[in-house]
Parts: sequence; C-alpha cells; structure tokens
Amino acid sequence: MATVFRWLLRIFTALVVLAATGLGLSYYFASRSLPDYDEDFRVAGVTAPVEIVRDTANVPHAFGASDPDVFFALGFVHAQDRLWQMTMMRRTAQGRLAEIFGTASVKTDELMRRLDLYGLAVQSVAAQDEATKASLEAYAKGVNAWIGIINAEAKGRGAPEFFLFSNEIPYWQPADSIAILKLMAMRASGQIESEVLTARLSLLSQDWVRDLMPDVPGKGVAALPPYASLMPGVERSFAALEPEQDILSPVARLPFAGASNAWAAAPNRSAAGGSLLANDPHLDLSAPSLWYLARLELETGGVIGGTIPGIPAVLTGRNAGLGWGISTAWLDDQDIRMEELNPADPERYRTADGWKPFVNRRSIIEVKDAPPITVTLRWSDNGPIIPGSHFDLASVTPPGHVAALSWTALDPADKSMTSAMKLMHAQTVEDGIEAGKDFVAPAQNVVMADAEGIGMVMFGAMPERPAAMQGQGRLPALGWKPENRWTGRMAYSANPRFLDPEGGIVGNTNNKTVDRPFPNHVTFRWGDTQRVQRWTRLMQEREVHSRESFIAAQLDTVSPVARTLLPLIAADLWFTGEAAPTGTQERLRQTALEVLAEWDGDMNEHLPEPLIYAAWVNALQNRLIRDELGPLAESFTHVEPLFIERVYRDIDGASRWCDVMQSAPLETCADIASLALDDAVLELSELYGSNVESWRWGDAHQAAQDHPVLGRTPFLKWVVNIRQSKSGGDHTLDRGLTAGSGDEPFLNVNGAGYRGVYDFADPDSSVFIISTGQSGHPLSRHYDDLSVLWRRGEYVPMSLDPELARAAATGIMVLTPAGTP
Repeated sequence: MATVFRWLLRIFTALVVLAATGLGLSYYFASRSLPDYDEDFRVAGVTAPVEIVRDTANVPHAFGASDPDVFFALGFVHAQDRLWQMTMMRRTAQGRLAEIFGTASVKTDELMRRLDLYGLAVQSVAAQDEATKASLEAYAKGVNAWIGIINAEAKGRGAPEFFLFSNEIPYWQPADSIAILKLMAMRASGQIESEVLTARLSLLSQDWVRDLMPDVPGKGVAALPPYASLMPGVERSFAALEPEQDILSPVARLPFAGASNAWAAAPNRSAAGGSLLANDPHLDLSAPSLWYLARLELETGGVIGGTIPGIPAVLTGRNAGLGWGISTAWLDDQDIRMEELNPADPERYRTADGWKPFVNRRSIIEVKDAPPITVTLRWSDNGPIIPGSHFDLASVTPPGHVAALSWTALDPADKSMTSAMKLMHAQTVEDGIEAGKDFVAPAQNVVMADAEGIGMVMFGAMPERPAAMQGQGRLPALGWKPENRWTGRMAYSANPRFLDPEGGIVGNTNNKTVDRPFPNHVTFRWGDTQRVQRWTRLMQEREVHSRESFIAAQLDTVSPVARTLLPLIAADLWFTGEAAPTGTQERLRQTALEVLAEWDGDMNEHLPEPLIYAAWVNALQNRLIRDELGPLAESFTHVEPLFIERVYRDIDGASRWCDVMQSAPLETCADIASLALDDAVLELSELYGSNVESWRWGDAHQAAQDHPVLGRTPFLKWVVNIRQSKSGGDHTLDRGLTAGSGDEPFLNVNGAGYRGVYDFADPDSSVFIISTGQSGHPLSRHYDDLSVLWRRGEYVPMSLDPELARAAATGIMVLTPAGTP
C-alpha cells in the first residue's frame, strides 16, 4: 500500500510540475508580444524622428515632422496594441475567416465574398485625394514596420492568439483600411432585416405591421402596400428569422444595428461661455473595445479622440478649433430587389429592356480542415445576388426570382476615407460640413461645435428613388421595373442639417430628425423614439450647461419607457386585493407591485425594480404576440415600446392583441399584464430567491465585454473576458442594450464603448474614455484598466498639452529613420 501511495504521489508531483512548466512556457511565449513602450526603434518609412508619448492612461501622443510620419506612428501603435483585432477585421472584410476557424465561418465568408467589400475597397483607393493616399500608405508602412519587428525579433508572434490560430500576418495595404470602414457600414445597418421582417408580417396581416413596426409618430408617412400585392406567389410563414450563427459575423440584428448619442450646446447655453459637445457611440461590447484613444500632432495642429484600429482617422474627437461626434443616422441606404430569372436560362434576369446575363465570377473559399468551397458570385444591375440562406431572404423571395442588394456602400469610388481625413483638419463647423460632401457610408449624423457655434449634418449618400417606387424602400421590390430602381444619389445639400439653432442646443439619439415625404425622406424606421424624450428633458431643465451637466446626461440611467409603460400596464393592478400570506406566489406578486409603485424609473444596478420591470415587460410582450406570431415572435427579442403603448392605449384597436386567439374566454389587457407579472416574478424567484428586496438589476445586467474568439473557451474565458455589473438599460441615455434572448437575456452586450465630452471654454479640460483598455493583450495591465473607470462613469483627460502627456508617462518611444546615425 505504501508503494502505491508513493507512486501516486510521484505521478501527482510530476503532473503538477508538467502543468506548472506548461503554464510557465505559455506565459513566457505569450508575454513576448507585450510591447515595451520605452523601447526605441530604427524603421524604414519615416523621414525624421517620431516621438510617441504614452500618457498615464496609455493613450499614445504622436509627434512627427510631417503628417505621413504621424500616420506611420498611428499604424505602428495600432499594430503594437491591437494587431489581432486588426487582422480579424481585415479577414472578415476579405471573407477569409474560414481559413483559420473552419466550417463555422463559411457562411460569413460567402456573404462577404458576394458583397465584395474588399474588392470595392481596392478599387476605392484610387478615388481618394492625394493627401489621403499618402496617409493610407504611411499608416500601412507603420503597421508593417511592427510586423517586421515581430518577425525579426521573435516578439511572440505579435499577439497570444497567433499561437492558437494561424500565425500568418500578411502586410497591411491601404485598401485594408477602407475595407474596415466599409465593414463598419455593414455593422451599422439593419435595413435588410427590416425589409424582410416587414414583408413577413405584411403577408400575415397589415394590421400587425402597423402595430409591431409602427411608423415613428409624425406627419407625412403613407400607408404600406400589402407585400402579397407586390410579390405574388410568396407563401405566408410563421417561422422565426434565422440569425447569423458565426460569432464573427458583421451582420447586426435590428436592435443592434447602430446607435449613439451626440449633442452640443452653443456658447450662449454654456455656463463658461464656450461651446460644449458630448458623444457616445453605441456598438457591440467586446474585449478589447472596438475603440482606441489616440492623439495625432498634424501639420494643422493636434487632433485627439477615438480611432478604430485599422483606420487612420480620429472618427470622434476634437482639434484645437473643432469638436465632432457621430450618431448612426439610420438612413435607408439599402434596398432589396427581386430579380426575375429567365425560365429558359437561369443565368439571365429580366430588365426593362429584356433579358440580361448576370455578371459572374468564381471565388474559392479555403476552409481549415475541410476541402475548399467554390462559390459563383453574381451581380445584376441592382447589385450583388444574395442567396436566400442569408437574412432569411428565402421566406420573401417569389418562385423564379433571386434577391439583389442595392446599397450605397457598394461603391467602387467611395471617398468616405477622404472625408474622414478632411474632418480632422477642419477648424470650423462650416469646414466640417464641407468635409462631409464625399462621405458615402456608414451614414452618420455628425454633431459639431467650434468656439462660436454648433451644427449637425448627416454624412452619407442618400439614394435617389423614383416617387412611384413600389414599397418605398420598406419592402423588397421587383428589380426589372424602372420605377423600383435608384436613379442616382441625392445632392449633399439635401442631407439634413441644422446650424446654430435658435434654442442653442442640437443633438441626436438616433431619433427622427426630419419629417419629409417619400422619396425625399431619410428613413421610415428610426433607431430611437424613447431616449430622445429623456435627452430633451435634461437639455431643457437648465438654462445653461456645463461639462459636468453633459457628463451627467451622458451617464443618465432613467428609463422614459419604464415611466410611460408602468402606469399603463399596472393601472388595474396597483394596490388591489387583500394582503396575501407570506411565501405565496400572490404575495410575491404584491411585493413586486409595491416596490414598483415607489420607483422613479432609474435603471440602477443596485435596485430590484429594474429587474422586475424588465422581466415583466419582456414576458408581457411575449404573451401579447406569441399566440398570433408563433415562432416568428422570437424575431422580436426586445421590448417594442410603441407597440405596448398602442396596445394599452387601444390605438386603432390594438388592444385586440390582449385576447388569446386559441382560448374561448375574452382576455383583457389587465389579465395579460397580471399573468405576465406572475411569469416574471416566478422566473426571478427561481433564479435569485424569494426575497424581492435582495434582487439586483446588476446581477442580471452585466456588461459582457467578451473576447470575440476566445470568450467561450473553457478556462481562457476567465482570462480574456471582462464582465462588470452595470446600470442602464435598453432605453436609457447611458444605454446598456441587453441580449434579449438566450440563457442570459438581460446581459448588457451593446453600449457606449467610447464616451467623450469636449468643452471649448477650456479645451484641455475635455475628457474621454473607452470601455476596456488600450491594449488587446490579455496579459497587459492596460487590457482592462480603463474599464473600471468606465463602469464608474469616470473619464481621463483629453488634453493636447504635450507636457501634460509627458508628465508621469507610461512610456516614451522614438522611431528613427533606418540608416541614420
């Protein structure tokens, strides 16, 4: 027995030693890619020494003799801190994810090949102005300089992920940056899904379209034609929309298709007498954040703000004279066309002038551990042909037809990058507006402020549609009919703009900005109808604003939806009946109603009320639509406030949704509200116990900043994911958009990855923050250091003062031209 014990001890000891050795070696090789921010390099590609000062938040400040040298430095630091992230976005745009992730990514690659975003980016390089071309070239050289150093000095393959997946890192090209900008346009648009879902509902009932996807309140909106009248032969279906399964897919579901807050105050509305601007773009949260803070000292002066690794531009930020913020415009810049196939030759499609052949091209998708796949890419005059397996297009495509996508971003001469570069050099609001004239996509409301005034203009190409267009771009239309085809683009002067408004405040929360009749409209489906109500109130509560009041508004967690809906759905439930015995389901429901009765709508992470409210309205919407829509109800993952308000105010007879179709009794809306509350409190008690007062919104509503690739890997997920309890909700200004479905429906998966507040009374008092840290390396102390400040609603200085950057700097690096003594 003693011998067996000794051998077991030896084996256990050996296993521990092996495990420790393995972990030690893993740490050693992974840590090799951690950059030394004080290390100097001799590099080819700069004309004079370039100094990169990283301040205490690890924000790089690049100082060079020329703009190309500064953009070289930006490419260098982007690659140092975010090389894996950059290469993944490039692979996504190229349609080359399956090469390293296998069959799981084939569908994403196929879609990207069909859209040909990367091919269009290559063509668009020639369309940029000379200064932008030079900047793109210099940026690419900076990225490639770091890749060269990795290869020459064995710096851990550049990032730990390259040890687990392909370590091939092709050199960066100018087209790569334009392709990533186009990828952002893909992430910010949900118009395709909107058209498909509208068509699906229309086939079932026109009333259902009006209730579940109502037009934003306002004038000038015409009624939708029935989809069946446009596309005979399409069968009704109650099946749920099929979302893209690849976690790296750039396709955004409707609730996640881009959101933001951006607003500005003129000097006469500022306590300190200078313009103010606040901006917080909302995108999917991830580790690392999509955003990267940087300061560039250009020939026209310093520029500081938020960049996206891979793109050599400050997309939201300020210089000495001008500040700018971005908010998704929700422009309807995508239309689905149904191309009729020639029955005798399916390689030809119908046009107004007869049958025409598709433009075909074959493309080979290399797949890890599987044979390569050859796909035939087809284009019609209206755009690329998208198979029915994407966006659930098969469910709305008539027999003998295929779907084509018209989209402004599919432009081979897209000058959006040039516009972004010009914006950084603009010094006044007028200069900034002029910079946007060539911008195509993603369409953004750009809020600007200079020392004397404010303004907002939409950057982005607006399609010019015929007035007789069937479906008005809200439904798929027949591609061969001339009245359904775009005739070009509207003039930039037609884009909505607001200059120095009389009230001294301008802004956007993705809300409706203009009320124009078709075809001069912006969109029929806006991104927000609720947050704007809270923003308007906060702006009007004060005669003058300050940096602090703008920060307070940016961090506001009061839900206007909760304040509107609770009095409606609980009107017949408050304080009714006798007190139920303790421990019963009835008593649990009464307690929930009691705490909600005293609640002010603040989605505070420490309170139980937001959790009860969120679970209740989710269960309520599910009960209202499940019996009518069946599985299609799963496509409505988030609460639609206008729908529930229509039902409980009985607008146009919408209270009919409260009656369960399959039951004999006539259920009232109060009945459904009561049943939904029971559903909610029962589920919550099973998860969090029967003590309602101990429930916390933050236990369910955690900011899930997960690594896109390693975030689901056992053990590693505990290293690479960043999760924190978070206030806010789907409809608060401090937006904490929830997952809406799955095992953790209240997980915060989308929000303000960047926040900035700029004060032109004292520009160097401006502040900004991102949601994780600057580094994409999980072993770096800068991987998650800013996330703690972000969660607490704190910021870091956003100063252009070089001495402030050098004070207690994290590191100072000098890039010297190769060959100099």
